Amino acid sequence: LFKISYPAEFHAQTAVECAMQLHPQLKGRLDQIEKIVIETQEAGVRIIDKTGPLANYADRDHCIQYMVAVPMIFGRLTAADYADEIAADPRIDALRDKMEVRENPQFTRDYFDADKRYIGNSLQVFFTDGTSTERISIDYPIGHRKRRAEGIPVLMAKCEAALRAELAVDKVDRIMELARDPAKLEAMPIDQFMNLYRLALQRDD
Repeated sequence: LFKISYPAEFHAQTAVECAMQLHPQLKGRLDQIEKIVIETQEAGVRIIDKTGPLANYADRDHCIQYMVAVPMIFGRLTAADYADEIAADPRIDALRDKMEVRENPQFTRDYFDADKRYIGNSLQVFFTDGTSTERISIDYPIGHRKRRAEGIPVLMAKCEAALRAELAVDKVDRIMELARDPAKLEAMPIDQFMNLYRLALQRDD
């Protein structure tokens, strides 16, 4: 598993993706929401179903309710969204108070099934006028082996962004060239590969 799309505890990755899909339907109706139902695996209930005050970053990135509320409101979930400034937005706790987290037994079975290893979550929002969104359900996140074709380009982009934040441009270009050619990368002696990183640290500012 690769954690690619969101800086969220793994059991909540698909819940965040569900919330992102629902955001366009919710952004103008947050005050009309009556109830939000989150179905997750047993591990998700046990580890990240967290109510009450959240004191810090670590509390928030292990709270499925928080990790769902932020993308519902803002249409994003970034590392900065766990900071005190964002957490102070009263809409987050207002949505958390309307959330009901349940174990879905099928999600739990699929989570432990060695041939699947799903990390499923579903999300449905109910409004005060009696209407509701569709129930969005996702079995496994980007970064899971069953979404490899979709995930690899996103993983490569994340890798490149991280490298460019620290290393010299020409060295990053060379490293990414190798990363896109597995045969050439595997044939390269390890000392030469590591030397690219050593030289890259000697950047000119």
